[in-house]
Amino acid sequence: MQSYWMQMTDTGSVLELRDSPVPVPGPRQLLVRMRAASLNRGEFLAGGLHGQLSSWKAIGGEGAGEVLALGPDVSGFQLGDRVMGRCAGAFSEFALIDTAEAMHVPPGVSWEEAASMPLTMLVAHDMLVLQGRLQAGEWLLINGVSSGVGVASLQLAKALGANVIGTSGSAEKLAELKPLGLDLGLHTRGADFAPAVLEATNQRGANLVINTVGGSVFAENMRCAAFEGRLATVGYVDGVVRAEVDLEALHAKRLTLFGVSNKLRSKTQRAASVPRFVAEVLPLIAARRIQPRIDRVMDFTQLKEAKARMEAGAHIGKIVLRMPADDV
Repeated sequence: MQSYWMQMTDTGSVLELRDSPVPVPGPRQLLVRMRAASLNRGEFLAGGLHGQLSSWKAIGGEGAGEVLALGPDVSGFQLGDRVMGRCAGAFSEFALIDTAEAMHVPPGVSWEEAASMPLTMLVAHDMLVLQGRLQAGEWLLINGVSSGVGVASLQLAKALGANVIGTSGSAEKLAELKPLGLDLGLHTRGADFAPAVLEATNQRGANLVINTVGGSVFAENMRCAAFEGRLATVGYVDGVVRAEVDLEALHAKRLTLFGVSNKLRSKTQRAASVPRFVAEVLPLIAARRIQPRIDRVMDFTQLKEAKARMEAGAHIGKIVLRMPADDV
């Protein structure tokens, strides 16, 4: 089978398309004929979210396809099932998905849509529901709202009945997100948005803040936060990993600061949230109340071009790779 491998360097990453053996499913694993897989910025960062990769590694973190083989002790899945999930080596013609991570693709959802959801939507569910405790009528602020995680958070928040403010360096992107329910778009890349957030919320501030940008906006996010507000950090694409914390504001406003990352979690910890996601979010997707925002679908051979588009910040939502049509 064909599979993409990557090695990190001090300045970036090197991609290589290889011929690799088809993996064999182990206990509670599914062998999946991948039909689509989507890109996530964190896996391409040199020395970034997931550290330095000195050796070559099969890459890709989420995808969708058909079950071709079952490992021992598998229950709840059958040959031919349409499934999606987080997995290692998703940019391959075949991949293994643990049954604890696998989800049935709802009827009417395309391969490309299914491939764009498992990682990104689970992250959004973690931030907004499990840790963020977002309620209907509350205000959500998303830094970098046009990113994959940003758009997923916008869509889930609207399904939950929340109000959403988003920042972006592109006025055109903000305009395109209006139909998805963006209540207020702030055209800025700087740390200058607190006055507008406070004005929109009648000086109360945002109940939940999603920071996909990094340290350059952290202090401004604290200024935006409401009493008992929650601030989530999910990325630092600005490369700024240190920020000033206003202890007086943290104390007086009873703020909660939390991070969203799977880097140090065990497989069991990562999979623990999947049942709630299946129960709470998949019905919204099946009812088409949430429809993944796909920026572009590109051929399997175009991973380098897809990566370049993502790193240039040209996308809105998720970039998806479509796998080769014929089995190998």
